[in-house]
Amino acid sequence: MPLDDEPPYRRIAAAIQQRIASGELRPGDQVPSTREITREWGVAMATAAKALAELRNAELVETRPGSGTIVRTPARRPRTPVSAPTPERIAATGVEIADAEGSGAVSMRRIAAELGVSPMSLYRHVANKDELLRAMIRAVFRERPLPESPPRGWRAQLELVCRLQWELFRDHPWLAGALSLTRPMPIPEAMAHTEWTLRALDGLGLTRVETAREALALPAMVRGLALSREFEAEAEGSTGVGADQWWASRQGEVDSLFATGRFPLLARLEADPAGDLDGTFEHALTRSLDGLEAHVRRTVSGARPGR
Repeated sequence: MPLDDEPPYRRIAAAIQQRIASGELRPGDQVPSTREITREWGVAMATAAKALAELRNAELVETRPGSGTIVRTPARRPRTPVSAPTPERIAATGVEIADAEGSGAVSMRRIAAELGVSPMSLYRHVANKDELLRAMIRAVFRERPLPESPPRGWRAQLELVCRLQWELFRDHPWLAGALSLTRPMPIPEAMAHTEWTLRALDGLGLTRVETAREALALPAMVRGLALSREFEAEAEGSTGVGADQWWASRQGEVDSLFATGRFPLLARLEADPAGDLDGTFEHALTRSLDGLEAHVRRTVSGARPGR
């Protein structure tokens, strides 16, 4: 297969492999992180993660908690843990694996291998996969805690918590799929986001039902958009085909459908909102809060329809 026809993740893996072979990257050196790869090669996070997975599968690199992904020594010796595993180290390792390869790659056996311990030793700290996932979610939420002093005004407070959630979902694509609005896990750090939202809504004159629905609708909007990002990351990671390439491969079919004249408004679209999830998030958040603000004004003025 010609090099140009190879998936982007393989070309990136080959380039990093060449740096290792030439001595530019030596055993123990950090290789480019997923974020550095996205910046250097202009690819999506999933493609970067797949490139690193390719290098791991070739036993050229390994991931170490606290050190990132490093070049392996030529003759690998059985690893011994630097220290006994702790719940914090186990959760952090699970997050690193999920960030790089998706939550499906996380298992007790995989984490034990990364930590250089036996799988059974982990069960002294984490009872099962569900408890592991809960610990991983808590660790992620702790990365960006809510400020102790909220900004002034209910709108600024809601914008802050929604943008914070969006950043967490953006940095950890698996997180959106791990959370549930209908069957939420009792996670204190996530519950703090709901409490923050309810506190921002308190005193606006909303009924209890309206307050509850607003407190659910806002995070549902954020998570719903983030699930699209997670789906794209999984699709690109499993196929090595980015969204631009995928659309290009179907351009002929789309043009044929537009030529029928059945979709004139779709054909006139110039922007690609699906390709700009950050912009779509900002648009959805602004419009949602605009609607809530108009509703609150009507309620306060006593001119609310139907009352």
